[in-house]
Amino acid sequence: MQMIIVDDEAHWVDNLSTTKPWHTLGIEQVHKAYSAHEALQIIDTHPIDIVISDIQMPEMTGIELIERIRIRDKKIKCIILSGHSEFDYAKKALQYEAIDYLLKPPTDDELMGAVKTAIDQLNNEWELVSSLTRTQFTLRENLPLLRGRLLLDALQGHRFQAGEWERKLVNYGLPFHAGDCALMLVRLEEEFGQYNNNDQTLIEYAIINMAEEILGEFMEVWGVKEEHGYLVFLLQLKEQGTDIGKETLLEKLSLQLQYKVKQFLKGSLSIVITEWFTFPEQLSNRFRQATGYFRQIVGDEREFVMRVNDVDHSAAHGPLDALYTPPSLIHLLESGQWDAAEEKLLAVCAELDEKWSESWEHCMEAGFLITASFTNLAHRNGLTLAKLMGTDIEELQSGDAFTTISKLRKWSLSVLDKLKEGTSNDIKDIRSEYVKKIQDFTDKNLHLDVSLRVLADHVNLHPTHLSKIYKIETGEGISDYIARLRMDRACHKLKTTSKKVYEISMEIGYMDPAYFIKVFKRQFGVTPQEYRDNNK
Repeated sequence: MQMIIVDDEAHWVDNLSTTKPWHTLGIEQVHKAYSAHEALQIIDTHPIDIVISDIQMPEMTGIELIERIRIRDKKIKCIILSGHSEFDYAKKALQYEAIDYLLKPPTDDELMGAVKTAIDQLNNEWELVSSLTRTQFTLRENLPLLRGRLLLDALQGHRFQAGEWERKLVNYGLPFHAGDCALMLVRLEEEFGQYNNNDQTLIEYAIINMAEEILGEFMEVWGVKEEHGYLVFLLQLKEQGTDIGKETLLEKLSLQLQYKVKQFLKGSLSIVITEWFTFPEQLSNRFRQATGYFRQIVGDEREFVMRVNDVDHSAAHGPLDALYTPPSLIHLLESGQWDAAEEKLLAVCAELDEKWSESWEHCMEAGFLITASFTNLAHRNGLTLAKLMGTDIEELQSGDAFTTISKLRKWSLSVLDKLKEGTSNDIKDIRSEYVKKIQDFTDKNLHLDVSLRVLADHVNLHPTHLSKIYKIETGEGISDYIARLRMDRACHKLKTTSKKVYEISMEIGYMDPAYFIKVFKRQFGVTPQEYRDNNK
């Protein structure tokens, strides 16, 4: 679980976050915020479970913070700390469903007890949502199967006559209507491979239930498992509004689903969400684009949440059973599932050995289609198969690569390794480009809002995924980079200009000069003016 401690007194936040044995309660990460606005930014970009907040803070009180948190997520548990024992404060805290109202300074037993109560409530709530007993009951029902079949038909491009959509939606009790919708595609990662078919089905239904619980507060949710193994959710906003945009809301809820599945079902998800589109006319096209997006941007990444853009994909079809039993080879390559692609190639060769050992045509057919899949992926990544293969291209050009099953097996596995290496390098180049864009933007706009959300929107990535990319490439967190850049620039201006401290504060992005002085002194042990005097 993740927790955030909020207080405008930095020493109080630092003390609580570092000196208490939170790990003994199962708290994996403790975030720190020195204002309510900073806390809301963290809540918007991280799957926070518990908030401990002071009640008296400048700009926004702890009660106002809880009120805004409730708009975003009704499941976050809040604990209020205050130096005031007035009944009105406690009453307001209870009104917004605070777990506890503690007077400063709380004892360790009081504080740890309140957090444990919050954790127990969260566990009970999510265990109910994710329980396999509940999903077994859902699985036995006929109506979800009928709804799923209808959505699958629509995703695969089945056209309904005018008025038929409305009739089916009403008959199946689906509260959807023509208009703006979005799709969310969920891929279960390797951890779920340990389950047998029955347990796997229950896990998938558990995830569908969790998605309905998380997304259902703000959206109508219609989910189904499609033939390639993705869980697909059609989403439509409800009438009630929120104080954040629908794209940001959908990304935040997707990240929360990913986090809760990992926490309670012990497995990871990768998620792609589409832009909003017109339902039902654009449904099939958007689904096809989303399945292709797993490959185009993500490559072999795992545990991401990303938005789709306009891409187009096509899949080959053919008579060899092993090659075209879903998921197809092209699908595995596009989604960066390299181990599964290798298993597919080995299965194709095994089928040829077993059924078609004397048929050169079947071996050639498999070889041509495997080559087509390889070439398609190489071209989509801006590469050429000839460049990737090196001398192996000679076997392909002469046709020798397909003359025997043994040669086909050796050749196709060799090319797969080179294709994986080549596309991985291409992905690394993309990451480096993202880092350059972030640093250029930050350098030019340090005096403006350079929050993680703004930077993520600038490069069209989810904030959490952008953080991972930046940390992988630079070894430094984005917030650490921005803080370091601000302090470096502040030091330079203090030494080389005669500008007032408050002017420098504004120029490096601190709207409150007092807060800038506090941060500067915490970093360097002296105030900005003392630093300037010492460096004359």
